Amino acid sequence: MHGNASLANTTQNTLSLLTLLSSHHIPVYPGASSGLVRPAVHAADIHGLSGLEGTSLLPQPSFSAIDGVDAIDAMATALFNTEKGTSWIVATGALTNVARCFEKYGERLADWVKGVSIMGGAIGNGFTDAKLGKVGGEERMGNWSAWAEFNVLVDPEAASFVLGMEGLKGKLVLMPLDVTHLVLATEDVQNLLLNGREGTGNGGSRLRRALVELLVFFASTYREVFGLEEGPPLHDPLAVAVVLDGVVGAEIPFYDYKEGEKGKRERYEVKVVTEGSHEDAQNGAETGRTIVRLLPEGEEGVKIPRGLNIERFWIVVEECLERADEANQAKGVE
Repeated sequence: MHGNASLANTTQNTLSLLTLLSSHHIPVYPGASSGLVRPAVHAADIHGLSGLEGTSLLPQPSFSAIDGVDAIDAMATALFNTEKGTSWIVATGALTNVARCFEKYGERLADWVKGVSIMGGAIGNGFTDAKLGKVGGEERMGNWSAWAEFNVLVDPEAASFVLGMEGLKGKLVLMPLDVTHLVLATEDVQNLLLNGREGTGNGGSRLRRALVELLVFFASTYREVFGLEEGPPLHDPLAVAVVLDGVVGAEIPFYDYKEGEKGKRERYEVKVVTEGSHEDAQNGAETGRTIVRLLPEGEEGVKIPRGLNIERFWIVVEECLERADEANQAKGVE
């Protein structure tokens, strides 16, 4: 869908990455090219014009996207073909496609899925100890405006719909900048991802080299734009990692409580500011801001972790790369 770049570019990037992973069996459907009611905006300053700049190692796609089928219908069909209460939706961009799907299939779909994990939003006000960065020497909570995170600001109406949907109460997890900025791809992490544990990373496979080159590019733009020197935050994989919370053997614990209050369960009401334009947001308006309210204990709402087991997260990422290398080797891919 639209986001870091145009729909045409993000579709091309998806096909290229799946080719790099020898994952041709995963169907790709082009979705929304703009927001529910707003024009698309892109993050060229952070991810380059293509939406995935920084490496020349991404292969040309070996298969094509599926045309002639509405991506929303394809999404719903895939979900309904799973056992009820087992499937997750993971949104790592704007929520346009997800909102359209729930608008069309309603409470039946909301009742069917196990959960919806969203990378998006920014809480601020000391929600975590993460450094959210500075622009022009001024602290800010958002990464696309002073108040708002990109994925939500791109289509705040879609985010407002999904986060406020009654049928999804108790099934939503929000992964804001306050959490993703706790997990930085430092130089040590980049070395781990390139070479693997004890230097067993398949000699720096093409997949590993491409990943690290993308991280280095991402690190440079985050350093230049936001002044983050330690390394770039790893936003999207954390939204995926939430799905593993509770999975035996792959579990990555996420903590939804304040330090010192282990075991306390926190849930939130999340409101999205939809007033104002994208231009207004760049001029100081709160358009796209996610405003949270802690709910009384026991009441269902959105789970927003305050932290996670970061060491375990990187171990699981490395295990995934090991498995990807093995799959590529079995298929004769470099």
